[in-house]
Amino acid sequence: MTTTWAELVGTALLGTGRRGGTPEELLDAAALAVVRRRAGVRTATAGARPATAPHDPRPPLPEAARRRLSLLLADRSAGGGGGSRRGAAPNLAELLPQWLAEAVARGWSAPPELLPALLDAARARTDLRPDALALAGPRGLWLAELNADWRFALRAGAPGVVPDTGDPGAVRTLWEEGLFAERVALLGRLRARDPRRALELLRSGWAAERAEDRLMFLDSLREGLSPQDEPFLEQALTDRSRNVRATAAELLSALPGSALAARMAARARTCVAWDPTVGRIGVEAPYECDAAMERDGVVAIPPAGRGERAWWFGQVVDAAPLVTWRERFGGRTPEEVIALPVADDWQADLHAAWCRAAVRQGDAAWARALLGPAPAPATAVSPVGDPAKLLSILPAPERAEWVARFIAAHGLSEAFQMLAVCAVPWAGPLGAAVVDALDIARDAGSYPWSFSGVMGLAERCMDPAEADRAAPLAAVPAESADTSPGAGAYWAEAFQRLVGTLRLRATMLAELA
Repeated sequence: MTTTWAELVGTALLGTGRRGGTPEELLDAAALAVVRRRAGVRTATAGARPATAPHDPRPPLPEAARRRLSLLLADRSAGGGGGSRRGAAPNLAELLPQWLAEAVARGWSAPPELLPALLDAARARTDLRPDALALAGPRGLWLAELNADWRFALRAGAPGVVPDTGDPGAVRTLWEEGLFAERVALLGRLRARDPRRALELLRSGWAAERAEDRLMFLDSLREGLSPQDEPFLEQALTDRSRNVRATAAELLSALPGSALAARMAARARTCVAWDPTVGRIGVEAPYECDAAMERDGVVAIPPAGRGERAWWFGQVVDAAPLVTWRERFGGRTPEEVIALPVADDWQADLHAAWCRAAVRQGDAAWARALLGPAPAPATAVSPVGDPAKLLSILPAPERAEWVARFIAAHGLSEAFQMLAVCAVPWAGPLGAAVVDALDIARDAGSYPWSFSGVMGLAERCMDPAEADRAAPLAAVPAESADTSPGAGAYWAEAFQRLVGTLRLRATMLAELA
């Protein structure tokens, strides 16, 4: 029998019956060939031994939580988190972000043997990266330096990558030589600890930065925005990039005491005034968008289908400090100002601009007034502006209460975005309102698949203690002539998945505790 490796492989593929010999002879020859091949390999020069993995001072995960993480990561690798919403089993891929966030909040460290799978998960899903890298800790970063597939961790600004901001030399070196993501992370950490120093760093070499980088750096000033940022932002109003100018104007308008806010307030006062002769708010929109307005962030060209004057008017009003209107209308409260009639069909534009201003300035009083009480059941839903954005600046309990009343009155068809801004886990009344609305939709013969998004949100956001409330709905209902064929089984399956997911989340939290 031949002994060259290529011939042995050919014989194994074609079979000994065609090439001659017996299977035993083929295996013996292959064993000899393997020994010969291994013995003939020349030794290579040994590389430098990697540095020892750093110590992670955090306590290790409890054994039950370690097994749970292994299952969650294995399900992700096996593709268990696919897009299908059929089946009663919980979607483990959607539970991984919550598990990671809870583990990080409790201060656990990741098991060393699961670090590769954890880094692979963070590589595949950017939404997992902050918590996955925080859980991986210093050992995860050590591994990332040894594997090119995980180098993203070194560019993500994870703890331990950005140098101590108390070391001026290291900070300056990273700012001048680091990757873009590292520089953004450094700027963010400096903003949290020493805003003045962060601003000085940003000023140095600002003109030499690329336009897209200047935009990202400027956007990082949203966190901790204060009046001391105003001089720099005023300079950015003359930037050669239109997007940078627009972002600078937006940030300045979020500072009610800024010079830009004062200029916008002056313009807004010329556009909006109380007309005592007719008992209405009169509106006189700008007739032109001059250079000074453009410098302050007003975009001159409106989108398709929008009139120029209405477009300019909306931008001026939403950039003016909301306190302007209390002064303009004789000390009236936001509720009283909003209740005033507006002449010549300008009410929708004016109220929409006030909504944007309330969100930009984080003014809960104006947001509350613009939202008003949740519409009653007999009232048509005609929200002003974007209710979800207005809700986002209200305290979490008030937000949940408003959305619960809205759902109880109008169901879920227009509530998805509102639910998405509610604090997790949902308050008990909100979770009850969602379950009741789903039950009503099922009994009304609604298409079950049209509620799959809300059901998925409920699985992730409802309080696990609410599982017993939904459990009775997991039975397959009797189908009537008004329901779609198979809809009852689908609804039962969806409720079974909801109940199972809530109970699994409760178990996961107990394991991490």
